This record gives sequence, C-alpha cells and structure tokens, in this order.
Amino acid sequence: MSAAPVVAPASLPARPTPAEVPSPPPRNAVDRFIRRFHYTAYMLALLSLYALAATALGLALAPGLWIFEQGGFLADGLPAWLAWPARGTALAVGFFAFGFSLLIVVPAFNAVLPTRVRPFKGGYFTLAALPWYLHNGLFYLVRYTFLPFVTLNPFGLWFLRAMGMRIGRRSFINTEYISDPCLLSLGDDVALGGGVRIFAHYGGGGHLVIAPVRVDDGATIGLGATVMGDVEVGPRATVLPHSVLLPGSRVGADETWGGVPAQPITPEAMDRIKESIREYSRAAAGRSQP
Repeated sequence: MSAAPVVAPASLPARPTPAEVPSPPPRNAVDRFIRRFHYTAYMLALLSLYALAATALGLALAPGLWIFEQGGFLADGLPAWLAWPARGTALAVGFFAFGFSLLIVVPAFNAVLPTRVRPFKGGYFTLAALPWYLHNGLFYLVRYTFLPFVTLNPFGLWFLRAMGMRIGRRSFINTEYISDPCLLSLGDDVALGGGVRIFAHYGGGGHLVIAPVRVDDGATIGLGATVMGDVEVGPRATVLPHSVLLPGSRVGADETWGGVPAQPITPEAMDRIKESIREYSRAAAGRSQP
C-alpha cells in the first residue's frame, strides 16, 4: 500500500528558501568581506558588541558604585547589627541608580552609533543586517537587566520611545519581551497584555527578513500572544491570548483573531466560544456543590 502524499495546509504559506529571498548586491568592500568571510566577520562583530556593552554597562554602573561606596563609609562607624543592613540598602539603592543610568546610556549609544534599521530581505551575514544586530544588542542590555522594573510606568515608556518605538497616547505596555523597538508602531489606546512577544523580524534557512509592525488605535493584543515581523493590526481589533500572528498577517478593523497560527474568528463563533465557557463554568460549579 502506497503512502498518501503529505500536503501542507493551504492556510500556512510555504517557508521561502534562501534562493527566494536573495540578498541585494554588496554595497562596498566591507559588505563583500562580510559575505565572503562570514564567520570571521561575525566574530569581529560579536567581540565589538561585547566591548560596546562593557563600556555602556561600566558607565551606567559608575553612579551605583559611588552610592555603594558612600554607604560603606557611613556603615563603618555603626555597630555590626546596623552596618550590614546599611551596606545592603546602599547596594540596593546603587542597583536602581545603575538601572536608571542604563536607561539613559543605552539610548545615547543608540543615537550616535549606526543603528538606523531599515526593512530588509536577504542573508544574515550582510552589511545591511549590522544596524539591526547592533540596535538589538544595545536594547537587550536593558531588556535583560532593568526593563522589568520599569514596565508599566512612565520610565519604561520613555526608554522605549528613546529607542525609536512609536507609542500613542494612553497605550498600555505590560511586557518586556520586545525586540526591534525602532520598527514597532503603536497607535493611541493600544493594550499589549502581559508576556506579549512582539518583534519586527523573522527568518530561517539562512535568510533574514526585517519588516515593521503596526498596531493601530484601540487594538488589544492578549496575554502571551506573539506578533512577528510584517504584521498589521487594525483599529479596535483583538488578538486573543497566546495566539501567534505569523508574518504577513493583516488583522482588519474590529476583527478578532485567535489560535496558532492566528486566524479570523467570526462574532458568531466567538459567541459560541463564550457560551461554551459559561456552560463549563456552570457545570464545574454544580460538581463542586456538596
């Protein structure tokens, strides 16, 4: 018996091959070097990024270290039962001084360095991908250290805007899982739920695509959803929790999308889902009665 052929679902676009996403011609001798000696170029870029990160972190650590040192001097004249809490408090205050300093140092570096990311389709190892690499490398210094402490407050919004993210009035951002902030655009009254992953790139098979993401006025991205590059979410649209918007998704105004991958859900289907949840809740409440 012969096996039935495997057919990819019609709703899932085939992943492009590197030949289908060709790199643009090399810009100059540096671009040709990167493409020909990609491993060497990658190591040079990585070591340069580490050196840049060490410099940024060192500058941001300086105020915190000064506060900790001053606290140590004050604690030296105290009895031991007060000296250690005083040193601990000085260390904690120094950490917050470091964090707020980093919120200033990183955007300053991002402003003066070649981090102007542009939409791009091609290979990872190209000169055009370097600003994207550098921009995210700087951003992650804050994302993985201090950004969780300023999520949901004005300091976090200021930092995201300083890194190039366009954020409308009264927008609510309850996540630090952000990449490519300079290519993300949120309208007024947008809500990004807790743990939303939003980024403006995707890739695989040796190619990279950098494409902006736009979320229009009044849209809601539910808890834990994923929004990939080249996605547009229309006004007042809703993306249900833990859904995945694949590249190329275009969510229309007032539409509801959900699932993995996310697809449109009609109002009638949404009503049936809500009713099934209510029925389950009533049944569960009945079973819990003595």
